[in-house]
Amino acid sequence: MSKETYLKTLQRAFTDLHGCQAKHVETVPVLETFQGKTVWEGEVEVFDLVGHPKAKRGYAWSYANNGKSDQVTAVLELPPVISPKTAVQAAIISRVKN
Repeated sequence: MSKETYLKTLQRAFTDLHGCQAKHVETVPVLETFQGKTVWEGEVEVFDLVGHPKAKRGYAWSYANNGKSDQVTAVLELPPVISPKTAVQAAIISRVKN
């Protein structure tokens, strides 16, 4: 998948999940560790959001889901999420709880 197609997929996630438009701003590498071990490493795409009542920014990425099709994660920048790193942390915590 091309980078352009990938970004459009992530933008669509903001529309579908959060009812807003998203404009790509930058790509940020994130490494999340726990007790000295890597639990997540990848690139988080940063988006400016238009049309969301509270969030002005969002973070998104996709990941392989046990051999199934890639899963997209789209997180709004609402406290405690304030950066790409905290977006990844919030997504990890959410998956552990579920």
